[in-house]
Amino acid sequence: MLLKEKLKSENLIIKDGFLQRCDIFIELLQKWGKVHNLSGSLKEEDIYENIIDSIYPLSFIDDFKSFADIGTGAGYPGLILAMAKPEKKCYLIEPRVKRVSFLNFVKNTLGLNNVEILCKRVEEVKDIKVDLITSRAVTNTSLLLNLTKNIIDKECNFLFYKGSMLDNEIEEAKIEKTKIVKRKDRNYLYYKGKQ
Repeated sequence: MLLKEKLKSENLIIKDGFLQRCDIFIELLQKWGKVHNLSGSLKEEDIYENIIDSIYPLSFIDDFKSFADIGTGAGYPGLILAMAKPEKKCYLIEPRVKRVSFLNFVKNTLGLNNVEILCKRVEEVKDIKVDLITSRAVTNTSLLLNLTKNIIDKECNFLFYKGSMLDNEIEEAKIEKTKIVKRKDRNYLYYKGKQ
């Protein structure tokens, strides 16, 4: 099944240009991935699933002006979200040089003027403020909330892509008023910081 059909089957409506950007991203990821070991599977089906996983939360989260993705790696979810929402300011925070090189190459190839890539650990970033923090498979919720406190706007929300340990993490982080959306093996944790 083509990516366009998969998006439609998930009721995801994305602006024109997204599919073309995805085609280029997939081609670049497969080329770079073979040489630099950027991500797990480089099979088209698996990349499609990662793309859908990245943008699925756009169907239920509030609007936002800017976001920072912590530990972007090969681009999930931050780069894909930036491709889907080119009008939103995006900071991709990734400490590994090899991955930063790839992200910069994709950014420049696609002309993603909304994206800024920071080759740092998130706790070293001081000079930005965002109203949405995203992260997939980086660390536990409590630590993520702590590590990102320097870059959050006073009305910041959090979107964490989680697996099966989510209930324990929510309890440990002592957060309430969370929204949890399940899709396949993914738990999306959406937490509105200050309410």
